[in-house]
Amino acid sequence: MGMEPNAIVRQKVLVSPELMILRVAPDGWELPEFVPGQYTVLGLPPDAPRYRLADPEEDPPPAGKPIRRAYSVASSSRAREYVEFYITLVRSGRLTPRLFALEAGDRLFLRPRMTGHFTLDRVAPGRHVVLVATGTGLAPYMSMLRSFLDRREGARWAVLHGARHSWDLGYRGELETMERLSPAFAYVPVVSRPGEEHVPWGGATGYVQDAWRSGLLAERAGFRPSPANTDVFLCGAPGMIEAMAAVLAEEGFEESSRGKPGQVHVERYW
Repeated sequence: MGMEPNAIVRQKVLVSPELMILRVAPDGWELPEFVPGQYTVLGLPPDAPRYRLADPEEDPPPAGKPIRRAYSVASSSRAREYVEFYITLVRSGRLTPRLFALEAGDRLFLRPRMTGHFTLDRVAPGRHVVLVATGTGLAPYMSMLRSFLDRREGARWAVLHGARHSWDLGYRGELETMERLSPAFAYVPVVSRPGEEHVPWGGATGYVQDAWRSGLLAERAGFRPSPANTDVFLCGAPGMIEAMAAVLAEEGFEESSRGKPGQVHVERYW
């Protein structure tokens, strides 16, 4: 198939019926070094089974042609036993319904090389970092935090994570633990549909841009983010990125690009 299975599912954790954490270990080769924030590729053959909650496949992929997609790495760059991914189910998709059907011990393709520029490399030492995400856009931030939270002296961190429901807040327990253990870290989860909660939600509601505008992020983080002291990362739904970019531009933040340094770093993977 040109992309033979070379890795094994080590563990599958369903955060909810449509969100999962997938840990994949190389089979017979060693994971290369990578930079937190980078991504790699997962792949399966077209005859792999689909998840029970997925939609029927109206247009099956061509036989013999592998199905592949890029996913951000969520695991620490210091962990070399497996690669962790945070994945949402696209019911009508081709690859995610097949990934969700995998169980521990199943084989799949994992591209050995990891790449991407959505990293902390362009953030100067001592500057604060605010990581803004919706949904599985949190994945690259988990890699950054697991790798560097205790290594950037003088800098403060904050995660602003938006989801529809509290049960969609993947890694919530780990992030709350980080917040308790690290005085330099703040975690601000935001739920957009609090009326659908089974138990009343006592946290922030609305959208991540609301938490920024209201000053809640600054209050929880212990500092007022500004272009002079903070770099902001955006990853997730295009609507969130557009809204947050507009808010940040009003405050004088500029988007970074290869030819132009700035304080806003964006990953557009949709």
